Amino acid sequence: MKNSNNLSHLAVNGQNSKGRFISEETSKTRSEFQRDRDRIIHSSAFRRLKHKTQVFVSHEGDHYRTRLSHSLEVSQVARSISKIFQLNEELTETLALAHDIGHPPFGHAGEDTLKVVMKNFGGFDHNDQAIRIIHLLEKKYFNFDGLNLTWESIEGLVKHNGPLVESIPPTIKLLNEAFDLKLKEHSSIEAQIAAIADDIAYNNHDIDDGLRAGFFNYDDLRELPLIGDIISAFPNKFELFEIPRINNEITRRSTSLMIEDVINVINKNIKILEINTIEDVRLKNKQIVAFSDDMLVKVETIRSFLSKKMYKHNKVNLMTENANKVIIFLSDLLMHDQKVCTTEGIKSDINDKMHQRIICDFISGMTDNYAQSIYNKYL
Repeated sequence: MKNSNNLSHLAVNGQNSKGRFISEETSKTRSEFQRDRDRIIHSSAFRRLKHKTQVFVSHEGDHYRTRLSHSLEVSQVARSISKIFQLNEELTETLALAHDIGHPPFGHAGEDTLKVVMKNFGGFDHNDQAIRIIHLLEKKYFNFDGLNLTWESIEGLVKHNGPLVESIPPTIKLLNEAFDLKLKEHSSIEAQIAAIADDIAYNNHDIDDGLRAGFFNYDDLRELPLIGDIISAFPNKFELFEIPRINNEITRRSTSLMIEDVINVINKNIKILEINTIEDVRLKNKQIVAFSDDMLVKVETIRSFLSKKMYKHNKVNLMTENANKVIIFLSDLLMHDQKVCTTEGIKSDINDKMHQRIICDFISGMTDNYAQSIYNKYL
């Protein structure tokens, strides 16, 4: 059963969109989700992802992933899965490209530090920050702040990690009151696919980056499930090949196996849970898109290995310490020094009750290089 534009009956159809927060005329040349995707791509926040850390800061090497290259890889994986089920690839792509748009500089280290800094001022959450960006902070249009995305795109971003029942971040809470996002329900299959594509992409590209950095070697990887089997199937003396070839074969085959597993689980869940409508997707008490139990164990083992060998490596710990130092310094400086705020173009009074949030928005929007340069400037 297909709808009028050859999408599956389980796909979100842009023609039936719940609309935008601020009403706009429809486009004569693009679908609603194409417009959402284009607004993400042309946003300032998206461009800045080029110089935001995934694991390594930008000056560590040209071939390591950044938030931008990671987002593109997530998009590729997500669209591949979405296409198999004739879902709405444009919505899937929008959500995949935008999923990290709220991340601050210096990766997870930067987020952890901002959480501490903002503890008494409403906290910090990168998902909530993404909603602040797309709903408030981007200034590109005469008629509204933010990007004014469709309900379906906002809902998919809000529920990036599933339904929100407790501890709803402040921006999402306020937006939900005005634009009911059905927080207790599951998101569309497209949004669920974008979320799991994130897991697939970063687990695999972090293996490549970790190998390039020398944090572990092929013998270490032989001990891992899935990855070890892939290496065991390589030709004899495979290590005589160039490292990029070897790494690509590992990540390519691993990514394919994870995608195949997810496709099988989606098919299985649609059948077992009797998913016949989009509403069934939202109202069942289970994610439709997931890894199988066997693959989940493998993925978690890989993640644990990367945590030990890579994310907690001394070299990464030094980057984490620097991130902590830079963000704490900048936060203290900008929250209390009016002259510096004025010099840096921050239009906020240090005595204003929203000043801390404005500074948080400013710092979280920084690239790694910009944050470091402002730190060096005022140190």
